[in-house]
Amino acid sequence: MNDCIFCRRDKLEIIAENELALAFKDRCPVSMGHSLVIPKRHVETYFDAGPEEHAAISSLVGQVSRFLQKDLNPDGYNIGANVGEAAGQTVFHFHIHVIPRYRGDVADPRGGVRKVIPSGSCHPLDSE
Repeated sequence: MNDCIFCRRDKLEIIAENELALAFKDRCPVSMGHSLVIPKRHVETYFDAGPEEHAAISSLVGQVSRFLQKDLNPDGYNIGANVGEAAGQTVFHFHIHVIPRYRGDVADPRGGVRKVIPSGSCHPLDSE
């Protein structure tokens, strides 16, 4: 796919790689160290990747987190994928975000990625 920015590897700052996947720094990071992990084969979404690709990607997510932990020492991580335009996917080559989080980077991180869609005050810990 010549028009896919993630398929044009010369544009990526690759930080880790294995046979089926690679990781690189996000060009528009939401935090210091924000990285992406993708399959080398062009597939649009999480659900289009095969089990071997998922395993290769998972392995690189771990490798990237260890690299970031050593280099930046974040206090936590958000890890996830946007699947489809309605979910915010803008590059249609499956990718996993590895987003380092730092104490104080937001006022109240409770709920993490659940805060993407406002849903009132419901929180799993509030059910008691």
